[in-house]
Amino acid sequence: MSVNDFPKPKSITGGCLCGSIKYRANFPEDHDFLKSSGSCQCTQCRRNTGALIFLAHAVAVNDFTFLTSTETLKNYYATPGCQRGFCTNCGSFLYWRGDTHDSMGIAVGTVDPEFLSEFGFALANTSGNNLFCENEIKGVTDGWVGKERGIKYVKNSEDRLTM
Repeated sequence: MSVNDFPKPKSITGGCLCGSIKYRANFPEDHDFLKSSGSCQCTQCRRNTGALIFLAHAVAVNDFTFLTSTETLKNYYATPGCQRGFCTNCGSFLYWRGDTHDSMGIAVGTVDPEFLSEFGFALANTSGNNLFCENEIKGVTDGWVGKERGIKYVKNSEDRLTM
């Protein structure tokens, strides 16, 4: 396996911890798995996920489908215009989406294990946009993401200030 030759899924499934929300994401033939894999180290993502780095994989909204009822799904707006989808039963954070964006960032940790074991690199390689790298924790998270590939943004990709 190399950065240019790795297994790529045609679709994945995932869901929340309690199982009340399940989803499927389909990937078109031209899906760019390198560009679509990114991370965020902003304080909001850290607090939302409980992790130092939020790993996300971008997928077109039209290629994302809920397989179950969304009765327990709620969107939280920590920032106006940016929804964070989570399960009200178990608290699992499922995705991040800007209200005006045609794509969404699936929380890679919610992908079903059989897909992570086979396609983990395709989904979580951080070769795309890596946001809020100004919050890297020296000796802990610095060097985790972006490595020799990807773009490391000081804040968000709209600021265009890279590291």
